[in-house]
Amino acid sequence: MNKVFLIGNLTKDPELTKTQQNGTALCKFTLAITRNYSKDGKHETDFLPITVWRAQAENCAKFLKKGSKAAISGSIQTRTYDANGERRYVTEIVADEVQFLTTKNEDGEDVIADDADFSDSLDPVTDEDIPF
Repeated sequence: MNKVFLIGNLTKDPELTKTQQNGTALCKFTLAITRNYSKDGKHETDFLPITVWRAQAENCAKFLKKGSKAAISGSIQTRTYDANGERRYVTEIVADEVQFLTTKNEDGEDVIADDADFSDSLDPVTDEDIPF
């Protein structure tokens, strides 16, 4: 089983792009996650790259900002590629689900996600969308 759950803060604004092949939305950001590593309460921070696809990617780019707190569930994926004749390895979290725990308003102030209005970003569900 490959399932990961993370809660952390974005280190910078998310980057939204589209794939060249078919224009699928892709959003990338880094999540800072603090963990305790000793009995005396000291901690370290891990910076994990997150990748989100399709409509969820567009919502992340629209509603998340640097410093926003988010909960992620997804899977860990590794891949390799060649750059300048050198083999590179990447480990990232591919998010299946992103929960916005806080967002930033126009003034840069934190807003609890329950108070935010996400209704304009949701696609309406019709009877044809329901599989049963």
